[in-house]
Amino acid sequence: MSSVAVLTPESFAEHRSGLKDQEITGCVPEDEAYIPTYLEAFPPLPEKGAPGEKAGEPASAWGSKIRPIKASVITQVFHVPLEERRYKDNSQFGEGEEAKVCLDIMQRTGAHIELSLAKDQGLSIMVTGKLDSVMKARKEIVARLQTQASATVAIPKEHHRFVIGKNGEKLQELELKTATKIAIPRPDDPSANIRITGTKEGIEKARHEILLISAEQDKRAVERLSLEKAFHPFIAGAHNRLVQELSQETGARISIPPPSLPKDEIVITGEKEAVALALSRIRAIYDDKKRKTTTISVEVKKSQHKYIIGPKGNTLQEILEATGVSVEMPPLDSGSETIILRGEPDKLGPALTQVYAKAKSVMVVEVTAPAWLHRFIIGKKGQNIGRITQQLPRVHIEFTDGEERISLEGPTEEVEQAQAQIQEIIKDLLVRMDYTEVIIDQRFHRHLIGKNGANINRIKEQYKVSVRIPQDSERSGLVRIEGDPKGVQLARRELIEMVQRMENERTKDLIVEQKFHRTIIGQKGEKIKEVRDKFPEVIINFPDPSQKSDIVQLRGPKNEVEKCAKFLQKIIADLIENSFSLSVPIFKQFHKNIIGKGGANIKKIREETNTKIDLPTENSNSEMIVITGKKSNCEAARDRILAIQRELANIKETEVTIPAKLHNSLIGSKGCLVRSIMEDCGGVHIHFPSEGSGSDKVTIRGPVGEVEKAKKQLLQLAEEKQVNNFTAELQAKPEYHKFLIGRGGANIRRVRDRTGARIIFPSPDDTEQELITIVGKEEAVRQAQRELESLVKNLDDVVEDSMVVDGRHHRHFVCRRGQVLRELAEEYGGVAVSFPRTGANSQRVTLKGAKDCVEAAKKRIQEIIEDLESQVSVEVAIPQRYHRAIMGPKGCRIQQITREHEVQIKFPERDDSASGQEASPQENGEVSPEAEFVPRKCDIISISGRAEKCEQAKAALLALVPITEDVEVSYELHRYIIGQKGSGIRKMMEEYEVNIWVPQPEKQLDVIKVTGLVANVERAKQGLLERVKELQAEQEDRALRSFKVTMSVDPKFHPKIIGRKGAVISQIRKDHDVSIQFPDKGDEQQDVIAISGYERNVEEARQAIQQLVAELQEMVSQDVHLDPRTHARIIGARGKAIRKLMEEFKVDIRFPQPGSDEPDKVTVTGLPETVDNAIDHLLNLEEEYMLSVTETETLAAYMKPPSRYGGGGGAGGVDDSSGGPAKGFVVRDAPWNAAGNKAPDMSSAEDFPTFGTGVAPKQASAWGPKKF
Repeated sequence: MSSVAVLTPESFAEHRSGLKDQEITGCVPEDEAYIPTYLEAFPPLPEKGAPGEKAGEPASAWGSKIRPIKASVITQVFHVPLEERRYKDNSQFGEGEEAKVCLDIMQRTGAHIELSLAKDQGLSIMVTGKLDSVMKARKEIVARLQTQASATVAIPKEHHRFVIGKNGEKLQELELKTATKIAIPRPDDPSANIRITGTKEGIEKARHEILLISAEQDKRAVERLSLEKAFHPFIAGAHNRLVQELSQETGARISIPPPSLPKDEIVITGEKEAVALALSRIRAIYDDKKRKTTTISVEVKKSQHKYIIGPKGNTLQEILEATGVSVEMPPLDSGSETIILRGEPDKLGPALTQVYAKAKSVMVVEVTAPAWLHRFIIGKKGQNIGRITQQLPRVHIEFTDGEERISLEGPTEEVEQAQAQIQEIIKDLLVRMDYTEVIIDQRFHRHLIGKNGANINRIKEQYKVSVRIPQDSERSGLVRIEGDPKGVQLARRELIEMVQRMENERTKDLIVEQKFHRTIIGQKGEKIKEVRDKFPEVIINFPDPSQKSDIVQLRGPKNEVEKCAKFLQKIIADLIENSFSLSVPIFKQFHKNIIGKGGANIKKIREETNTKIDLPTENSNSEMIVITGKKSNCEAARDRILAIQRELANIKETEVTIPAKLHNSLIGSKGCLVRSIMEDCGGVHIHFPSEGSGSDKVTIRGPVGEVEKAKKQLLQLAEEKQVNNFTAELQAKPEYHKFLIGRGGANIRRVRDRTGARIIFPSPDDTEQELITIVGKEEAVRQAQRELESLVKNLDDVVEDSMVVDGRHHRHFVCRRGQVLRELAEEYGGVAVSFPRTGANSQRVTLKGAKDCVEAAKKRIQEIIEDLESQVSVEVAIPQRYHRAIMGPKGCRIQQITREHEVQIKFPERDDSASGQEASPQENGEVSPEAEFVPRKCDIISISGRAEKCEQAKAALLALVPITEDVEVSYELHRYIIGQKGSGIRKMMEEYEVNIWVPQPEKQLDVIKVTGLVANVERAKQGLLERVKELQAEQEDRALRSFKVTMSVDPKFHPKIIGRKGAVISQIRKDHDVSIQFPDKGDEQQDVIAISGYERNVEEARQAIQQLVAELQEMVSQDVHLDPRTHARIIGARGKAIRKLMEEFKVDIRFPQPGSDEPDKVTVTGLPETVDNAIDHLLNLEEEYMLSVTETETLAAYMKPPSRYGGGGGAGGVDDSSGGPAKGFVVRDAPWNAAGNKAPDMSSAEDFPTFGTGVAPKQASAWGPKKF
């Protein structure tokens, strides 16, 4: 009997597999599952070449072979001798150029490089990484760390291409392998020398490889053999088999041109001997066929040629293989029908028979079928026709679009079968299919189709028909219906009914301003969807935004269209009422005050007035604030915005009564008249009432003085208009306008003063740039018009004049890309001023333009020259560190000074070394002010111009030099002023445009230095002192808040004071605004609670805690013993039931922790009477739940099956408790059960030795040799 080994006591596998319980007896039942042997259960690992292995033995269960895994990372080590090292400085090995080069190579290639220095001062390099990375790294190391030599090798020019290889791959491989650079001369270079650059060792390797390639090519030869094209098929053989055999036998490569290529040349390449052998064999075949073959010609219809050729010429090859006869076909594009057969005379007959058989093997048949049936014959996704082509694959079926025929081509028998099947399909379709055509106006087509094809798809599915509606581009009204005859008629009737219904529909156009379209449609079409849902039969079409149309089209039943129109009109009326718009001019500098901090002001006005308020962007020149909403709301919002402006500035608002009929004439064409008054009176806004309002009130708003001036001009203009309103217009080129106006408006002012007329020039935004308007009394206007026309006429007379300008002044006019000349041209009617070229010895300057302009320009040039000759240079010493501040952003301050004082200012070159020496320690990113200033070259600013102008510019520059003032601030407050990461001090510097210097903390100085312009420094000082006051107030408040008391409370009350999730203590903290600190776990005084905050609040919080403790002290704790099986029911899901119980009885109930010594002990805490009531309730619950528990357990005792392996349980069961553990997984013939063997003893140091302990070897066991 075989021995059985018990390996595990587990039996879960049987339970999980759903096996039925079996009664366990003392012996193994006969029908027990098969027990495997040890070798079957644990197959041995394969041993390579194991002794005793037999050829006939089956493969091991572990498989026959395990493939070795190649390492993807390789390591290469190579040596660079001392004499070949490029960098030989050994003083700091690992830190010099070699290390830098290696680091660079490592980054570029991804390989790891280690350098070491040998005793002979040579360099050992170890490169580790993937093969490709290592090869690239090695090549770069050799090129950059080893001295390079070069050599040349000469090989025949025709061998160069073999060294390069396909796409240069061979050359790259050779360079990587030898770590060299190989330069091969270009094809057009006559030189045959190849240059190799690299180490001596690499050069030798590369030279050897190149010579090997050349030697290999020397052995090769190329022969070109010209033979008649007609004999090529005999040399190639059927399906090219003969030429392939020749290539295999001789080893030469034979290239025969394809039949389509008209070439006679056969190319043979390979080694010389192989080429010679192949050449002789080909010649022998050619000579034999030339001698033995003859030809015959036959005429075959051109349409049948393709059947003789066959697919890819296979039929010709089959004839050649079967008969040895070559069939020569004329080109398919030629008209010839003659076919030539070439072969031995006795074989021409069978070949001819095959040719005729192939020609007649295919027939073409045409089947007549109505064109509209074609797609039904084909079937859905080619289903019908696919069945025929699968059954008869050699038949080709072709449908011609628009024609009533189907072509079938293929073998005669199969074509006849296909023809019969198709005719059967046609016959069947004609019986059960019909079609009809309906003419429907193209304008209804898209309505027939419906949204996303809804209407037409419904008709198709309902009547099982196909409906073809032509595309819009076809401009056709023919709609075709195909399908079941009955379905076709029903579909036709429904389409006609739909068309009639549409013809009876009413279309109504609503005029809705385009600006309202998006509002009516709503976001993502939500609002219009509501309207469409309300009137589902009405189609609402909005015009495309690009059309800029106001027409919204409604179409549908008459009554529904009318209702929808009224509904939309109501929506539009509401929109119009809410879209009243007002524009309020507000000075740009006050916009930020109207917005408020974080948009608070504007948000409040919007919400309270229910309006939309839009402000212009910061970079816009507009001062208009647009208010949109209901009229009354807009006016309220306007009044509030104007009130803010009045509070902020000395702004006056006055009203002038001017008859409404004069308003348009006072505004002028495109507002030109009123704009000219506003420009004259800077900063004034004139607001006329809206047209049609009937109001005579014109509002003027602005600075006090300017408002009065504007009022006077407006009334004067109104009086003129009322007395004698006359207007004239004059055309003049835009380039003349500046000349007509004159410098500072001098010319035009003279004309106005003489004539009394108002002259208005177009603004840059006007479309009519040439139009000048003259307004006033008729006589004054006429006089002004004559004067201006005379000036313009003179300007139109172009003259050329010249003047002499000293050469030393030329540069002033042409420098800065001729800026002075450009200004002259703009100011004097586009006059062209030409200075002689640099280097030309001439002082003559040419002026060309209108006579008056030329004269004025000459006068101006003379003035400039006088200024230049009277120019002086003044130097101003200002420390270099202030230069940037003086220049201002993008040099704006300097540009303003040069413009105002007509001077040139030159700043010195920046001296970085000097600035580095003078700089004091920096604090908060700023340089500390200096005690004394000694001017240097880099501090001197040069001013050039007239003496008096230079002095004025100097004063202006000095006014821009920052000053430094000290502000006394306690050292303790410095860090609060600086703020987190310097945010506080940065904000102050940006707000006041100054630099603030705070001393270093270790100095503990009570001074902060403020540097900047005088006005800014003063503001910053005030701001800093205000900040100090705030901080001092905060310090005092902190001191008051830091009052602290401690109180002793028994630790057992702490959890109750804290409450569930800190609810109780959080409420106390919140109510009294205090901080309450409980002791940590490791603290010595576990009963001390600390309270901090304002003294009064702290005292109140302490009293609240004491009151809470007093209440807790009155509480008692009682234990009650409840059966643990009822605990879960009492607690409830997620503690819901127990929480409800605690709230109801105002007690705290604690259940024992899992694993407690007393699992039935439950503690109830609270006031004595509530505790008693709670305990009584718990005992009642226990009694109730125990009945349920007992009942459940009794039922379970009967329902639960007897234990499989345990004792007792079922009737007739055998008590197997003495039988030991149940059987687990067992095997037969285990080695430890063999005679003389036993299972290893795990407690034995011999069988399981510890590391480092030597044990005397024992005899070999069944477990195999022991390995230590």
